[in-house]
Amino acid sequence: MFDSLSDKLHDVFRKLRGQSTLTEENIAEAMREIRLALLEADVNLQIVSEFVEAVRSKCIGQEVIKSVTPGQQVVKIVNDQLVELLGGGAAELASGGKPTVIMLVGLHGSGKTTTAGKLALKLRRDGRKVLLVAGDVYRPAAIDQLEIIGREVEVPVHAERTSINVAAIASNAVQWAGKQGFDTVIIDTAGRLQIDNTMVQELVRIRQAVQPDEILLVADSALGQEAVSVAEHFHQALELTGFILTKLDGDARGGAALSIRKVTGVPVKFAGMGEKLDSLEVFYPERMASRILGMGDVVSLVEKAAAEIDEEDAKKLQEKLRKNQFDYSDFLSQLRQITKLGGMESILKFLPGGKQLSGLLSGMDPKHFAHMEAVILSMTPAERSNPDLMNFSRKKRIAKGAGVPVETVSNLVKQFETMRKMMKQNGLLGRLMAGGGQVPDTGMGLGGLLNAPAPISKKAQDHKKRIAKLAKKQRAKQRKRK
Repeated sequence: MFDSLSDKLHDVFRKLRGQSTLTEENIAEAMREIRLALLEADVNLQIVSEFVEAVRSKCIGQEVIKSVTPGQQVVKIVNDQLVELLGGGAAELASGGKPTVIMLVGLHGSGKTTTAGKLALKLRRDGRKVLLVAGDVYRPAAIDQLEIIGREVEVPVHAERTSINVAAIASNAVQWAGKQGFDTVIIDTAGRLQIDNTMVQELVRIRQAVQPDEILLVADSALGQEAVSVAEHFHQALELTGFILTKLDGDARGGAALSIRKVTGVPVKFAGMGEKLDSLEVFYPERMASRILGMGDVVSLVEKAAAEIDEEDAKKLQEKLRKNQFDYSDFLSQLRQITKLGGMESILKFLPGGKQLSGLLSGMDPKHFAHMEAVILSMTPAERSNPDLMNFSRKKRIAKGAGVPVETVSNLVKQFETMRKMMKQNGLLGRLMAGGGQVPDTGMGLGGLLNAPAPISKKAQDHKKRIAKLAKKQRAKQRKRK
């Protein structure tokens, strides 16, 4: 979502490199560009003015720290101000009630029902016993949708299909949850295309009936400043306790994420980073600021890997790495783990300079990992467990079995050998996949998959062949002239 803003800020910092001091002139130029970048990202005008003035006042008169360039100094100042703008620190959910009652509100289409399921899954994984409540009795199939999601996340759903008194439904659900030992109740409420008095009054009645510990507005971040306006209206009527921003993985400009806390004074507690039910993240201002400035978010990547990777498998892999016994079966396991984490492009988003690294994948066939898996599955058990057996005749047989060119098998062997060396050096990917907690800055493990030659798409292959033919014709013409 912040790609455009990140690019513009990166350009600002690049221009400041090589300067010996921060002067009023170069700072003024940088501030103009930062102001323009934020306005283009649809950030509130008043917030932009306050932000730029705060950064400018801290930059003017700053002496460049020894071995730190002016560009890095400004990055540090902008980072600190972004963290403050986004809320300073993560805001935790309240847990005072027995059970804790969380009420989700928002406009129609903001993703409340799906977000209710995502939040239920996240809290269930955190050890809570969760009950979902179907409070949208107007939208066709809304109850069915929540029940389907409930089955997927393994959380029960309380629904009363014959009643339209949502306040009573919510009250009944909370009472039943208390008797059954649930410690968290999430109420999904109805939305409208726009805020109206009928919707607000119904939400007020629900609040009065169940006295929720949290009233969270599910806001579509793609709406920009309109989302901030919606947030203000809901906050005036209900006294919101927090926000859940959805579609932060999209291509919107990000103004809502940067404005909503400052305008309302209410923290963003969660962010939806994808369509899958496990793609809800706690909103950490410092990590989001790092992503915006292109500095990555390795901590979140490690946490994500820890949640997805089986601890027993991680221990086995660590032992094999220690003994230098990494084989093709382990390589296949790593490929599947990368897919679990959302693919290589998803991983790169969390790494410093990840956007630049992602350029390495631009010519790669989208089915690359599937081809690699097919190649490994076409090997015999002996070949998988003993990589040194590989020779040209075996490559030919494996290529035929996998339905790929021999070149694809050769490339995979090169990638495997590179990755084996990197894993032996305990690079980033090795630590992630093996369940390591501390992560080095080098990111060398990813290089194992990125640096070795990889199959390119058919379109790219055809283009390469055409270039080769033209070059051949030109060489032939040159020989004739001679």
